[in-house]
Amino acid sequence: MTDAPDSAINLALTGRVVLVTGGVRGVGAGISTVFADQGAVVVTCARRAVEGSPFEFRPCDIRDDDAVAALIAGIVADHGQLDVVVNNAGGSPYVPAAEASAKFSRKIVELNLLGALSVATHANAVMQQQDSGGSIVNISSVSGRRPTPGTVAYGAAKAGIENITSTLAVEWAPKVRVNSVVVGMVETEQADLFYGDADSIAAISRNVPLGRLARPEDIGWATAFLASPAASYISGASLEVHGGGEPPHYLSTTTADIKK
Repeated sequence: MTDAPDSAINLALTGRVVLVTGGVRGVGAGISTVFADQGAVVVTCARRAVEGSPFEFRPCDIRDDDAVAALIAGIVADHGQLDVVVNNAGGSPYVPAAEASAKFSRKIVELNLLGALSVATHANAVMQQQDSGGSIVNISSVSGRRPTPGTVAYGAAKAGIENITSTLAVEWAPKVRVNSVVVGMVETEQADLFYGDADSIAAISRNVPLGRLARPEDIGWATAFLASPAASYISGASLEVHGGGEPPHYLSTTTADIKK
């Protein structure tokens, strides 16, 4: 069964102050939507605002550590607390490694790895002083676990995110829980840039065991669960949200009946 969770589900997030970096479009918007529907106060940030976004927005380039410090301080000044951070900002255009400049690769790593570490570090400083502590969820990717032709720096950065997650879960316990969501293929408003036209997306979807690409809200539900009291004993974990993964390529060519 692959239907979306029932909207009546209550993860006890009402009143929690949540920062979702890159939370204004795509996967980030799906994450923001789920938290908001659960009653959380959602603050989003990105380098540029998106017109019509229903969430509180603050401009921030997470590669700028001073800007991140100001962002976190501003949220606490206005809302009195910071309970959850979702490190979602990131991404990379397709550039073969032999054509990528050192400057390009450095910026990709800064955005997808070092920026997330900066946000987590400043958030942790606040959460450690709160009686209730806090929760940090890093959005990782299957690209950090398999070859990623055309996005080598991105894949390497996402592999680093998982190490950051497990390491900080040890360093910052017991006040702050740190987990990651390992995201598979997601159908967003820009899916055609990555997966091609509708026919191509349909063909790719047939290769996913659950028969479709993820919706942004699927990632949102997984993230909200990890941030919620329901996951109070989960830290240092990486939750795979990929519809069952991508079957090995040999299965498409074998003559064996694998369903026996």
